[in-house]
Amino acid sequence: MKRDKGNKKMSKKHRICIFSAQYLPHMGGLERHTHNLAKKLAESGCEVTIVTSNVLDAPVYEHSKRMRIYRMPCFNWMDRRFPIPKPNRLFCRIHRILSAKEFDLIIVSTRFYFLSLYGMCYAKHKRIKCIAIEHGTGHLATGSRFLDIVGEVYEHLLTGVERRICTDYYGVSHAAVNWLTHFHIRAKGVLYNSVDLEQIEKLYEAPVRDFRKDYGIPEEAVVVAYTGRLIKEKGILSLIRAVKELHKRYEGICLFIAGEGELRHEVEDQKEEYIVLLGRLEFEQVISLLRQTDIFCLPSAYPEGFPTSTLEAMSCRCYPLVTDRGGAKELISDCSYGKILSDNRPETLVKAMDQIMSDKDRMREVAAKGYQRVKDFFTWDQVTEQIIEICEKK
Repeated sequence: MKRDKGNKKMSKKHRICIFSAQYLPHMGGLERHTHNLAKKLAESGCEVTIVTSNVLDAPVYEHSKRMRIYRMPCFNWMDRRFPIPKPNRLFCRIHRILSAKEFDLIIVSTRFYFLSLYGMCYAKHKRIKCIAIEHGTGHLATGSRFLDIVGEVYEHLLTGVERRICTDYYGVSHAAVNWLTHFHIRAKGVLYNSVDLEQIEKLYEAPVRDFRKDYGIPEEAVVVAYTGRLIKEKGILSLIRAVKELHKRYEGICLFIAGEGELRHEVEDQKEEYIVLLGRLEFEQVISLLRQTDIFCLPSAYPEGFPTSTLEAMSCRCYPLVTDRGGAKELISDCSYGKILSDNRPETLVKAMDQIMSDKDRMREVAAKGYQRVKDFFTWDQVTEQIIEICEKK
């Protein structure tokens, strides 16, 4: 149901602490989720503290008007995808600082990090209301069956401990809520992943870069974009193969790839004049790229919860072409909002993009309708209201 923006006033200034194992400047969906949620809570009048892992040797402490950030020392594992707290003097010093603080609500983003367990234990020790937000819809895959089994056992053991400490769980989509039942957890509800549409629209109206001009892409060409980590599970190599096949039929097609990851060198080897690897882009540049994009493609086999990249693309009037992962069907509820792929094989992608490109008027109609759906149902103003209601509930 659509809500009126800002129709609820807080009875007091709430103090909220978010434990998120990954945070900026490291880039990813979890990082963007934590940042946008914290920003909106701060704008609503809350005092927000973020406790995270220092995976990129960023400043240990940062402070703005209503936000404080503490970055715990950590061991980086799995190419910084799985930080583990390092129990040294700095960790103990930050722990002492946090122990002296008082909060009204603890939010733990994701279950399967040791920092998440630390956040739950902190809340229990301080007798503070705690909620955990689930971002996944499946076990993580590493490509090694042995490691996958070890990971699944670890996740079940850790979650078994966590559910005895924290009892209130939410999902970023209904798909994430359903996944929690795998661990015998009945969620309290959904706190949808969302976008800061006001910020996106400002950048949309005043783009910081013209990618078509920079790379000599004609206006009539169809631009396909991928934004995200360059890992096998995200399907980037399948997308490249599909675009190469399509280029044999349509010379006017171009693929822009924005992101970093373990497949960077392999992706670079696949470059063509019409396949452009941009590397990591700042948020402002991502929005500029999406503004000039016709089709956004996320052919992911990753256990997504509710991809931020798809929400941002639809906010920029892109036609979304995604696999059925996470909350895809909750966002793209029927074919009038985009297309959901049955799998991420190159031939499946070729067929889908061929159909989309054959009717450009229809492509633009779908993109416009998708934008309106995001505007109506997936903004941080709505989620912030829900968080404040949770905080004030006795």
